Amino acid sequence: MQIEGDPASPISRGRLCPKGAASQNYVQGPLREYKVKYRRPYGNTWEELSLEDAMEMIVERILRTRDEHWQEENEQGDPAKRTLAIGNLGGATLDNEENYLIKKLMTALGVVQVENQARI
Repeated sequence: MQIEGDPASPISRGRLCPKGAASQNYVQGPLREYKVKYRRPYGNTWEELSLEDAMEMIVERILRTRDEHWQEENEQGDPAKRTLAIGNLGGATLDNEENYLIKKLMTALGVVQVENQARI
């Protein structure tokens, strides 16, 4: 993997911003975790989960929360079709394409509180 700036850019003139310069460590860094870690509520240790178990936990919690807090209409009786009980904050390591897909998913789920840090 190689990350380099664009020498033709009038802004960066080929230099990388801090986010770009650190990006290689997200993929190849010695501290990168390759297993799903989970700490149970009130727990003080981490345990490893299979990716399938972790994904099932996430899906179950999202669907349960969405079902319990779904708003078909707002206070004025207008259609809302949303949940205010779920929010999403994307990290600064995500690129615009990833944030776009996350926004589409959250919108399909009826989530309206969606933010990301891609602009940092």
